Order: sequence, then C-alpha cells, then structure tokens
Amino acid sequence: MDELVECVDAQDRVLGVVSRRDAVREGRLHRVGVVVGRDRRGRFLVHRRAEQLSRYPGHYELGVGGAAGVGESYEQAAARELSEELGVRAAVRFRFKFLNRAGLSPHWLGVCDAVLPEIGACDPGEVAWHTWLTEPELRRVLQQWTFTPDSQEIFGRYLAGRAAPALSWERCS
Repeated sequence: MDELVECVDAQDRVLGVVSRRDAVREGRLHRVGVVVGRDRRGRFLVHRRAEQLSRYPGHYELGVGGAAGVGESYEQAAARELSEELGVRAAVRFRFKFLNRAGLSPHWLGVCDAVLPEIGACDPGEVAWHTWLTEPELRRVLQQWTFTPDSQEIFGRYLAGRAAPALSWERCS
C-alpha cells in the first residue's frame, strides 16, 4: 500500500490526505522532511542513492529524508527517515522550509539538521555509499557529481541560514 501524505496549499496548510503516489503524479503540494547531517567536526554527510530506487537512482544527495506522513512534523519525518535509511537516531532540529519546485513534483521541503554519530549499517535498498565532506569539498563535488535536484538549493539555503545569529551552527554544537 502506498503511504499517505497530507496535501497542503501554498501556505503549507493542510487541505486533505492523499497517497504519495497520487500527490507526485498529480503535482499536488505535500511535505517532505530532510536532515542535513554533520559530524562533530562540522563535516557534511553525503550519500549516493541506491541504484534500484525509482527516484534519482545513483544520484548523490545532501539531505536524508522523505515524505512526511499524516500528522507527522518535518522533524518527525526527518528523524524517522534518518533511522530507516542510516540506522541512526539523533536529535533533529528544524532549520527552515521552502517551496521546492525541483524534482518529481512540487512540495514543501522542511530542512532540519543533526549532529550525527558514526554511521553504522545503512539500508542498502536506500543508500549505496556515504562519506563525510568538509564545506570546501562539498562545494567542489556539488559541481562535479550528479546530485538530486534539491541538494544544491538545500546547501545554499543552509549556509545562508547559518550566517544568521539565531541559526548559527556554533550555537547548536
């Protein structure tokens, strides 16, 4: 059975419940939560999506996440996906959201971050490979590797938000 998601409007207000498949097929707004993972040294987690995935197989990705289920917050969805895909539990903190028109269908993308411990056994059906990259390394590979359509925007907005005093990375470590 396809997962159920909340269909939302341009102000991110809930309109009803639909299957995720229908939301994507019909271009209906729904919510997706992702985590930008950092290690204690401040490096970014980057992973390559498994080849058998229907959406962007083999692409690199900055955020770990997925669709928010009915009644689930961005943080809850991001934390659940982090656990499912990487086998990691961590305190997830909401950073910002934006109306993302890149990718398969438009959706509200809630970006969270978390300081992650060592990554153990990833779900091979979701994650083929992962590594930690410094900010300069990530800037370079974003131009060289094939990333999911939203990774570049997530990174740019994340860095811009980090510059604001209330969102400073140093305050959360």
